[in-house]
Amino acid sequence: MVAPMIRSTRIPHRTLAALVVAAFLAALPQSAAAQDERRGTGLPLPRFVSLKSDDVNVRRGPGQEYEIAFKFVREGLPVEITQEFDTWRKIRDSEGAEGWIFHSLLSGKRTALVAPWEKGGPFPARRSDSAQAAIVAYLEPGVVVDLEECNGSWCQLSVKGHEGWLEQERLWGVYPDEVFRE
Repeated sequence: MVAPMIRSTRIPHRTLAALVVAAFLAALPQSAAAQDERRGTGLPLPRFVSLKSDDVNVRRGPGQEYEIAFKFVREGLPVEITQEFDTWRKIRDSEGAEGWIFHSLLSGKRTALVAPWEKGGPFPARRSDSAQAAIVAYLEPGVVVDLEECNGSWCQLSVKGHEGWLEQERLWGVYPDEVFRE
C-alpha cells in the first residue's frame, strides 16, 4: 500500500502579504477623482441646493472651530455645493464667494436667482417654454424663484404665487442644458 503524499497548506509570509495588499488595492476606487466627486453623501458634485434659514454662518473651514467668513440672511438663496467633508458642505454663491456650511442648514429644494449679473431688466416670464408664449409676469434681476422643472432651454418657476417659464440662461442656480423635474 502506498501512503498518500501530504503537502503543506502553509502559505509563505511574502505571498500572504502580497495577497492582502492586492485585495486591499482592488477594494479601492479606480481613481482619486472618482472618490473625490462622490465623497460624503455620494451625491454628484458640484450640485445646486438652497438655504433653509435666513441666518446661516459661512465658515472658513469645515467645523465650528473655524472663523465665520460671512453670513447669509436670506432663506431660499441658491448655493452650489462644490465639496463635502463629513457633515460640512463647501459652497459657492452667485458672486463667487466660498465657505463651509453645516449640512442641516441646506435644502435640496431647487431655487434660482434671476440674472444677478444683469443691470437691466425686467425679464418676461412666459406662459409656456416658448419666446412666443404670452407674458405672465416680469421678473427683476436678483429675484429668488422656486424651480419646478428645467428642460435644458427653459425653466418653469414660481414666485409669490405666480408661475411662468424663463430662459434657463437667465438663471443662476441651474446648469446650462440641465434637465430636471422637482
